Amino acid sequence: MQKLKISSWKSVTGFTLIELLVVLVILGMLAGLAGPKVIGLLSTAKGKDAKLQIQQFGQTLELYKLEVGRYPNTQEGLQALITAPSGVTGWNGPYLKTGKSVPKDPWGYEYHYASPGQHNRDFDISSLGADNREGGDGENKDVSNWEE
Repeated sequence: MQKLKISSWKSVTGFTLIELLVVLVILGMLAGLAGPKVIGLLSTAKGKDAKLQIQQFGQTLELYKLEVGRYPNTQEGLQALITAPSGVTGWNGPYLKTGKSVPKDPWGYEYHYASPGQHNRDFDISSLGADNREGGDGENKDVSNWEE
């Protein structure tokens, strides 16, 4: 930092152009190193969020079964947690306080629900990840209640 003398009684301090450029280069290097790490954390956060939502659906389905006596079938789907399916007795919902529709997965797609489940479970709930296709790695990895 240099002092500039404007008049005999005032002096102004400030940064030189070189000092500002050095700071900008350092900030650019830090952003280049930290940026990919932050983006990686955001993509894994969506997968963890999907896993938590699936676990919440599972707990809510258990409550539904206690009151109705069975899980919603595949045709009734997760919507049965919000509006009573026709012919169901003992329904005391809504079981999800999300409005009129089932929440979508973190990537904006519908969760897949099947009951009876095909993976040695009473029901299957899954999200197909960011690409909405079976399989995949990273952000495209499927999230389900049958795979830990």
